[in-house]
Amino acid sequence: MAARSPLPPFTRDTAIEKVRLAEDAWNTRDPEQVAQGYTLDCYWRNRAEFVNGRDEIIAFLTRKWTRELDYRLIKELWAFDGSRIAVRFAYESHDDSGNWFRSYGNENWEFNEEGVMVVRYACINDLPIKEPEREYHWPLGRRPDDHPGLSDLGF
Repeated sequence: MAARSPLPPFTRDTAIEKVRLAEDAWNTRDPEQVAQGYTLDCYWRNRAEFVNGRDEIIAFLTRKWTRELDYRLIKELWAFDGSRIAVRFAYESHDDSGNWFRSYGNENWEFNEEGVMVVRYACINDLPIKEPEREYHWPLGRRPDDHPGLSDLGF
């Protein structure tokens, strides 16, 4: 498996970079691409679902982005130490009936020495919002560098 920079142990700058790279990958909404950031035997707890390994990650993300349409995500570094990073995030999406949601959460990540994630714990809460309450309006894909982050938006 190829190394995925930046590598642990993380500094504040490399932890921020790792968080942004993860955000960028997830905003592609490409399960195969996103899964490359996780080890073949990566362990996830996502809400009440337990996911084991890259194949299950791909299946999970495929289901996720079939339900969560027009998904846009912002992640922000919360804390870091050695090979671990904690992030907070919020994403907006809608279902196939046009109901919009903003989902808030926290993730705890652990990386191996090659900078690939081996563990991911995610806690997430969904808030129904009306379409005019949306804050994420950039074209699908990577969040523009000049778009406000979570703290700037008061999230």
